[in-house]
Amino acid sequence: MKVVETERLVLRRVTHEDAAFILGMLNEPAWLRFIGDRGVRTIEGAHDYITNVPLTQYAQLGYGLYLVEGRQDGVPMGLCGLLKRDSLEHPDIGFAFKPAYWSQGYAREAAEAVLRHAREDHKISRVAAIVSKDNVSSIKLLERMGLRFERHMRLPGATEEISLYLTAP
Repeated sequence: MKVVETERLVLRRVTHEDAAFILGMLNEPAWLRFIGDRGVRTIEGAHDYITNVPLTQYAQLGYGLYLVEGRQDGVPMGLCGLLKRDSLEHPDIGFAFKPAYWSQGYAREAAEAVLRHAREDHKISRVAAIVSKDNVSSIKLLERMGLRFERHMRLPGATEEISLYLTAP
């Protein structure tokens, strides 16, 4: 189900048919380094992840992580969307792309579309972003999109501090 379309991208809901892509995405070195190891190592694990994360959030909140595809060719490039964590006051935007799609403006295009979708379709006034302190590329992107550093924090169960960014009120 298509949720958002931009000039170059389609953001749609993740389905179980995306399990192979999700398995690869969750095991990308950059995902493991900057987002964390979700312990997904099999197609069955990817199906469980899809059920427990995006599908559950779509059902409960009406939004979640979306699969980002090229508008012209339908090739999956990455993930971008909103998550709601119990430990954060506001929903947070997340994005991750396969390395072949880095540095081409896709993450910004997708993330800006998700912010518009959050405001217009879900009436979400503030969006957070959490990012590893050493993820310079993502920090620059968040700042270019107008999010501002709020504070360093540690999520429950985490060993490392991360940076919290917020959109303006």
